[in-house]
Formats: sequence, C-alpha cells, structure tokens
Amino acid sequence: MENLKSWIIPLLESQGCTLYDLEWDTKMKPHVLRVMIDRQEGGVDLDICASCSELISEKLDALDAIKEEYMLEVCSPGAERELRNEAQILAQVGKYVTVTLKEPQSGFHEVLAKLDAVDEQAIHISFFIKGRPKKLDVARDNIALIKSAVKV
Repeated sequence: MENLKSWIIPLLESQGCTLYDLEWDTKMKPHVLRVMIDRQEGGVDLDICASCSELISEKLDALDAIKEEYMLEVCSPGAERELRNEAQILAQVGKYVTVTLKEPQSGFHEVLAKLDAVDEQAIHISFFIKGRPKKLDVARDNIALIKSAVKV
C-alpha cells in the first residue's frame, strides 16, 4: 500500500486533491482498491472523482501493479468522517466536530462543538447548551472518536 501511496499522492495533488485513505477491501469479490480523496477548495464531486479515477487507473494499468482482478473505487470519505491523524484534526480547527469521550466529562459523553484549538495534551472545543456558551478541554487520551461534523 505504501508503494501505491507514493505515486497516487502526486497524481491526486495534480488535481488539487489529497489522499484521505487508501483501502484494499477483500470482503468484496472482486477485491476493491478504495481511494478516498479530499479537497480543500470546492469539495469532492463526481467530476473530480472521475478524473482522479481515470489517472489512477491508467497508472495502475501501466505499472501492472495489481496482478489479480479488482475494482477501483475513487470516492469522498463523506462530510462527517473520522479524523484519523493529526493533519486531519488540525485542518478541522475553526470548524465543527463530533467528539465521543471514553469517560464522560462535565456530564457529556458525546458533543457537537466547534474545534477551537489543538495542542499535544488536549483539544479545546466550544458549544452552546440552552443558549449558553460552554467550553471544554478534552484530554487526547479521553477521546474515543472525533469526526468532522455538519451543523445544520
């Protein structure tokens, strides 16, 4: 997978995209090479998925990188997606997240909030309860899951 990433990333960057995740799904027959992409400007739509898919497919064919039968799927990870690494968390600062806690804090097990800041020890979030502003500092080791969120 690292070998695939090494040349997929520059192809995606040429289209203004970044690699969110790369999966080899063996539950499907044929297996699926799933390339999840993101884009800061304009979001991910069918046209960008199609153009990235075409570039990746051509390169896969030229390299004969996967010997067995497979399907290529280029897709968006979705609007509300798990933030899996530091870069993804930092990119969400100033935006909304849903944070699920391992241990409840200040009476909350899960909270939809704006991600105000991030440091090595904690994330700092703000939200409203009954019209009143609240702030919460959540220790990183108390985070069970953090996802981007769409506030409606």
